[in-house]
Amino acid sequence: MKTAAVLGLVMILAAASGAVFAASGQRLPGAASNIQPVSWDAWLAVKAKAEENDAAGNYVAALQYYLEYARQAQGLNSPARVAWGKNNAAYMIIKMHKQDPTVDLAPAERLLKEGLALEGATEDCRKIMAMNLEHVLASLGTPR
Repeated sequence: MKTAAVLGLVMILAAASGAVFAASGQRLPGAASNIQPVSWDAWLAVKAKAEENDAAGNYVAALQYYLEYARQAQGLNSPARVAWGKNNAAYMIIKMHKQDPTVDLAPAERLLKEGLALEGATEDCRKIMAMNLEHVLASLGTPR
């Protein structure tokens, strides 16, 4: 239940302001505010932190970093990376749901649909997003 509440707060903050780190109070090193300037260095930093937290099983933190990964990629005009960021964020929600079935999968569905709608998404990414979306829809009991 705690994970669902944290996830809900993260998604509300991300949707409302783009400040994905505000929910946890985390900041990138040297950051003056919660909203990070867009740069390739920042993108690389959040990518590394996302992967590190995912590997450690810290899915809420990994989700936050993957959302920032997608935001950074969008600012860098890299739709393929935006799609991967949205897919990976959705996958963190799926992992949380597997651990705790009370975690809402609706945000994962939204992220995957947004990723699939991106014109610059690679074919490989589209295939993985489609598989993840099929899993989410089946879990939600939504007709495909």
